[in-house]
This record gives sequence, C-alpha cells and structure tokens, in this order.
Amino acid sequence: MERIKSTTVVAIRHHGEVVIGADGQATLGNTVAKSTVKKLRVLQGGKIVTGFAGSTADAFTLLEKFEEKLGAFGNNMKRAAVELAKEWRTDRMLSKLEAMMIVADKEDILIISGTGDVIEPDMEIATIGSGSMYAQSAARAMKQFAPHLSAEEMVRESLNIAADVCIYTNHNLVIEKVI
Repeated sequence: MERIKSTTVVAIRHHGEVVIGADGQATLGNTVAKSTVKKLRVLQGGKIVTGFAGSTADAFTLLEKFEEKLGAFGNNMKRAAVELAKEWRTDRMLSKLEAMMIVADKEDILIISGTGDVIEPDMEIATIGSGSMYAQSAARAMKQFAPHLSAEEMVRESLNIAADVCIYTNHNLVIEKVI
C-alpha cells in the first residue's frame, strides 16, 4: 500500500528572525491526496516551530516523541533533537518510520533524520522534502544577492519557486515565525 507523502519545508534565519514554511500538498503515489495539509507545528508558545516531510502518520509519531523529549530535557531543543535521533535510529518501531523534521528556535535550526543525523545546516537555511533542493537553491541565492529581503519573504519565495518546479509541492503555503 502506498503512503501519503511528499512536500517541501524551508527554515531560514536572517537578520535575527527565524521563519519556517511549508507547502500544503500530500501525495499518494502520483496523485494529490490533499492540497491543504498543515505540516508545521508551533510548540512552547511559539518559541519552537517544527516542520515535517515524509509519511504523514510517521511524522506525527515523531512529533509526539519530540515533544516528549522536550519535556524530558527542560525544553532544550538541541538536546531533545539529539535524544530523538538516537531513539529513532535504535528503536525497532521508530526505525521503520519514513519522515524528516526541521526544528527551529531563536538560536538553532536543525534537521533531524531517522539515520541518527542532527544537522545544523549551512547558511542558516534548512530544507527537507521532495522540493527541498529547489527551495534551498532559491534561498541561498536570495541570502547572497537579495539580503534586503526579510526571512519571511525568503521562505515564501523559496517555496513558491519550488512549487513552480516540483510536482510534489504546491502554492498553499503555511508560514510561521519563531518568537
């Protein structure tokens, strides 16, 4: 049975702002299953924002686990991310989950994968999902050649460019700013 998946998520830190955004498309095989999926979650009253790509059910499971780790480690996002990645890689059930996450607070943007990776991306730009390389290329160009844009403008335009090119990404965007 095919899983519902595919998306693009972008997080950017620029001029002291951290913004994360995602498109709204969920794909089942080569068919759009839903075009208004909310792939971002605001945690800790807006101090942490997460985004996910991959199988939706798997992503929700990981999000719940991440929230548990945040609680267990005093809302220390980096520590919670590392502990989630360790458990994700070694736990029998979790290791079968097919998803990736971006987590962001005012200090850090991290990409978490099921292989045990917790990555602090270059240029303070994180992207995941099927359209991630298109969005990352656009974001890097904007940071370098249009630094007058805000982080929110960069996220929005990166996602729009990815949606123009990637068939698994749409223009129904949700964008959140880390408080």
